[in-house]
Amino acid sequence: MPYDSREWLEADGLGGFASGTISGIRTRRYHAILLAATAPPSGRMVLVNGFEAWIESDGQNVALTSQRYGNDVVAGDGANRIREFTIDPWPRWIYALPDGREIEHGVIVQPGRVATILCWRLLKGSEGTLAMRPLMSGRDYHSMHHENGGFNFTPDVHEGRIVFRPYHGVRGVAFQTTARYEHQPDWYRNFFYTEEQARGLDCFEDLASPGVFRWDLSKGEATLTIALEDEPIANVARIEKDETARRAKFSSRLARAADAYIVKRRDGKTIIAGYPWFTDWGRDTFISMRGLCIASGRLDDARSILLEWSGAVSEGMLPNRFPDYGEAPEYNAVDASLWYIVAVYEFLRAQPKVSDAERKQLLASINAILGGYSKGTRYNIRCDNDGLIAAGQPGVQLTWMDAKIGDWVVTPRIGKPVEIQALWLNALKIASALDDKWKSLFERGKASFVARFWNEARGFLNDVVDSDHAAGKIDASLRPNQIFAVGGLPFPILEGEQARRIVEVVEKSLVTPIGLRSLAPDEPGYKPHYGGDSWERDFAYHQGTVWPWLMGAFIEAWVRMRGETAAAKAEARKKFLAPMLAQLDGAGLGHLPEIADAEPPHTPRGCPFQAWSVAEALRVDKFLG
Repeated sequence: MPYDSREWLEADGLGGFASGTISGIRTRRYHAILLAATAPPSGRMVLVNGFEAWIESDGQNVALTSQRYGNDVVAGDGANRIREFTIDPWPRWIYALPDGREIEHGVIVQPGRVATILCWRLLKGSEGTLAMRPLMSGRDYHSMHHENGGFNFTPDVHEGRIVFRPYHGVRGVAFQTTARYEHQPDWYRNFFYTEEQARGLDCFEDLASPGVFRWDLSKGEATLTIALEDEPIANVARIEKDETARRAKFSSRLARAADAYIVKRRDGKTIIAGYPWFTDWGRDTFISMRGLCIASGRLDDARSILLEWSGAVSEGMLPNRFPDYGEAPEYNAVDASLWYIVAVYEFLRAQPKVSDAERKQLLASINAILGGYSKGTRYNIRCDNDGLIAAGQPGVQLTWMDAKIGDWVVTPRIGKPVEIQALWLNALKIASALDDKWKSLFERGKASFVARFWNEARGFLNDVVDSDHAAGKIDASLRPNQIFAVGGLPFPILEGEQARRIVEVVEKSLVTPIGLRSLAPDEPGYKPHYGGDSWERDFAYHQGTVWPWLMGAFIEAWVRMRGETAAAKAEARKKFLAPMLAQLDGAGLGHLPEIADAEPPHTPRGCPFQAWSVAEALRVDKFLG
């Protein structure tokens, strides 16, 4: 029978999380009860993958869980007993047992703690013993675990907690509970993860189970806190009360979703690009913070993020991925630094009251970025004689269309990509208000943009000019990148008839109910569906695949073409934003996905929980009023 594979997420504000499916059947290597960021927000380790749970009564066991094994065999019929599921205020299931008893189960993660609380209670019925077996690994979250002789099953019992240290060098896991524990070490073999199979990856795993916890449900709620061993002992009742109150304060489902992506980094904050496999990426952070932080009024978080990243400017560039301790920064994005300037501008407009030292630090970063780009920096990134930014070299992906298969960049876009010019000119416009020296460069660049990017024959903007650094060579593919010349940034580069035609052609060929296609259907190389092994997926990633985050820029441009009237905003909300928000329960519950198929039914793909998808929906929601 089909099982509900939509996914829930409980993030801990440190880069770790608990996640799974409504059915309780794990479909990804990333589904776990305790997935900890051991060096927040990175160093992620899967410590407790899942559990088996059942009710013991009158000599019989009634399953509350189901597991999928090799040959697509599902053992245990707990998934069939789910009568109700809700995500509010945290994931909760109600199981209906054959004898009429009902049991509620919940999973709670409180931000700031590397801990997951599991709880069960009887809703109907008066007795029953709950039994639960944890399923453990102790592996890197991208890896898989297999039976071996090195797993340490021996528990360390002290201070009312049972601690397991699965491998040398892996953080210990503490189980805090009033349950009876019976030590029964065993291996559960050949778990089968369907989403990993669909991605063409290793999809089988073995997990270790040290023993069984048992509670008498007639005596009240059964709770089990699973945490890193150095976490303080949890007061479960207090956490339930505090989390109920905290989560009730969010103004909308989108606002609550946003909270999952803003996490601690060192003494500051950063933004996780997406769950379950992304960490904090420069480009994604600065695009996302406009909606997650600035439009949402979380200005202290915005300040912390911008200041945290300001110290990473090198030769005018910000790294595309924040370097962790001992790692070399990856300066392979032409747009991350420019998005940073836009984010600083919007932050200072929303929060003019910043200290002189902080303002000086932020403005110094802007000047360092523009100075580096003007003089020339890595990967042939430089300001050309026409005032536009040229960038790129073979084998390196620098724009957001960054799929790479081996040494082959699928969409290299070497030369002068259209959205990079829109970002560059916005950055110069912003800086011109601070220092006159940038004004003439802005005016020269804008005149060149207007003259060089418009393609009258096709009625829209070229995607790249001076392609491959060859003067006059163009890539006229119909892609969504041109929308940033008329929407999505503080200052439109084009207005009037040309802007209107751009919006019209994008709406006709690229807009779907969940976002914008990355390539028009009638263009060479168009891929209607995203799937298969890593090669097939990477090839389709920007060749038609829909990206929800682009919808924000399009909606803004569409409304601008209609004078930003109240009527236009109301129509845009109904026509574009509402269908997109209908996807909040499509894949990642309460969130929006990273991507979707280019053709109907536009099945969500990629990360089910994506920061910039949520962020742009939040930003445009505020814009529409």
